[in-house]
Amino acid sequence: MAEKFEYKYNAPTQEERKEIDNILKDYLPEDSKESKINKLRTLDFKVKNYPIIYGLSLGIIGTLVFGTGLTCILEWSLILLGIIVCVIGLFVAVIAYPIYNMIYKKLKNKYSKEIIALSKELLNITNSNE
Repeated sequence: MAEKFEYKYNAPTQEERKEIDNILKDYLPEDSKESKINKLRTLDFKVKNYPIIYGLSLGIIGTLVFGTGLTCILEWSLILLGIIVCVIGLFVAVIAYPIYNMIYKKLKNKYSKEIIALSKELLNITNSNE
C-alpha cells in the first residue's frame, strides 16, 4: 500500500504580510545606523519646523485680530475699540517673524552638537563600509 503525502500551503495575504513585518520590527534588535538616521531626521525636523509652526500661528492670529479690529471700525462703527484691536493684531503679526528667528536660533543651539555628532558618526559608518 502506497503512502499518501498531503501538503497544504497557506500563504499570508499582502496585508497580513505587512502586519507581520511591522510586528516583527518591534521585536528585532534595532539597527544602530537606521535608528541614528531616524534620530537625526527627527532633530532636524524639530529645528526647522517648530519655529515655522509658531511663527505662522502668531502671524495668523495677529492677522485675524487685526481683521476683527477693522470689522469693529468699518461695520460696527466702534472706532476707538477698533483702533485698539487693530494695533494689538498688528503688533502680534509683526512680532511673528522675530519670534520665529528667536525659536529657530534657540533650537539650533540646543540641538546643534547632537546633530553634528550624529552626522559625523553616520558619515564615518558609511565611509568604513565602502
